[in-house]
Amino acid sequence: MNATQAAEICIEFRDAEFRIGGRPVLKSFSLAVNRGETLVLLGRSGSGKTTALKLVNRLLEPSAGEVRVEGRSTLEWDPIRLRRRIGYVIQEAGLFPHFTVERNVALVPQLENWPRERISERVHELLRIAGLDPEQFARRYPHELSGGQRQRVGVARALGADPPILLMDEPFGALDVLTRAEIQREFLELQRQLRKTVIFVTHDVREALLMGTRIALLETGELAGVYTPQEFLRATEPIAAAYVSAFRADVMPQTSAKRGGQ
Repeated sequence: MNATQAAEICIEFRDAEFRIGGRPVLKSFSLAVNRGETLVLLGRSGSGKTTALKLVNRLLEPSAGEVRVEGRSTLEWDPIRLRRRIGYVIQEAGLFPHFTVERNVALVPQLENWPRERISERVHELLRIAGLDPEQFARRYPHELSGGQRQRVGVARALGADPPILLMDEPFGALDVLTRAEIQREFLELQRQLRKTVIFVTHDVREALLMGTRIALLETGELAGVYTPQEFLRATEPIAAAYVSAFRADVMPQTSAKRGGQ
């Protein structure tokens, strides 16, 4: 790896492993995530996707190997400083129910001791970016919002202190189909503007193809392959091909099947 390539890498897994009670959950996982890209971790439940994600912000620590963020091992980072450089978005948003929308979004800037006026400006800016009118939503509580609105607030909160990295763990999985498609489009536009380094976990092939600049396919804790969306659709490796076949069958039912139902 030359100096230019190294400068482009934001997150790197080097033979990272994680075990629970001696049982391997993630095995010899090596992968580099470039600055400004959206890397999707795709796989079925139990494949190690969320485990890999949590190794980045040190919610978990590797049993072997190493995870590096911005050129330093996660074990060399102070955990609090590391997590404040990383936005984290989970399913159902994970908002504090007793905080208003404004206070939820302001959380990290407040912890960073930003001036009050700057925090207020940032909160209003982020709510507008997320498609929520600050005058209408800032003083509401999470229970007063729809599921899609809560996810928008969750994304706004993750961006609160303008972190360079976003970790997103099936963030839109609990939403209905129409709301999910709407927020996916909004996030793609947001990412085009902000160019954060994003790791995005999903088990949905369609979402992976839509959201990812690259797709890392996991199976039983191992990396099965890394592809651009176009490469993934042409993949001949058995595991990737099985995902593509299932995806095509779902979105484009065979003509014979259609005729059989007539």
